[in-house]
Amino acid sequence: MVAATEEMAVYCFDTLVAHYTGAQPPPPAFEDGNHPLFVTWKKATNGSEPRLRGCIGTLEPRQIVSGFKDYALTSALRDRRFPPIQSKELPTLECTVSILTDYEAAEDYLDWEVGKHGLIIEFTDPDYNIRRSATYLPEVASHEGWTHVETIDTLMKKAGYHGTITEILRKKIRVTRYQSTLYTMHYGEYVAYVKKNRGAAPAINGVTVVNGFKPGH
Repeated sequence: MVAATEEMAVYCFDTLVAHYTGAQPPPPAFEDGNHPLFVTWKKATNGSEPRLRGCIGTLEPRQIVSGFKDYALTSALRDRRFPPIQSKELPTLECTVSILTDYEAAEDYLDWEVGKHGLIIEFTDPDYNIRRSATYLPEVASHEGWTHVETIDTLMKKAGYHGTITEILRKKIRVTRYQSTLYTMHYGEYVAYVKKNRGAAPAINGVTVVNGFKPGH
């Protein structure tokens, strides 16, 4: 089984930095493969709890090198819930890379473990007679402190359902559960990695960005 690694998170940061510089990112330091994956960006300022800044991925297997390159940018710049991440935000960012594994059909909407399983739900909207679906990664429910029911109900809303949620409707949901491996890296750790392995800190337009400031700014 392929696990999420430090090098995958570095590659996502490399890709985002390269977007701002107009350069090509360095080649990845991990082997290619085919797996479902997600890239999540969070922003932490003044020691606060990191807040979601973008999260996009795929539930279908794809080549992970091109996948991380694509979704590093898509999640940072084109998550419709947020404005695009700007280069000045880089020092406040942390990146989490996730590789999804062990897809299983759940017996019902309660047949999964908080903190262990991610969820894909599929159901028919009784008000519009259309199919709706949505997913939460495994860490979401535990991070939010949700129960099984709270998780399912908020996931139904995420899928676009705004009607009354009843026990009858919950029992009609098709649930697929999955697990993941993940690796989280803060920008400061990325800078340290680049200095150690490449001899110099990452720079944008020739100017090094460390600890939230460009020298002289």
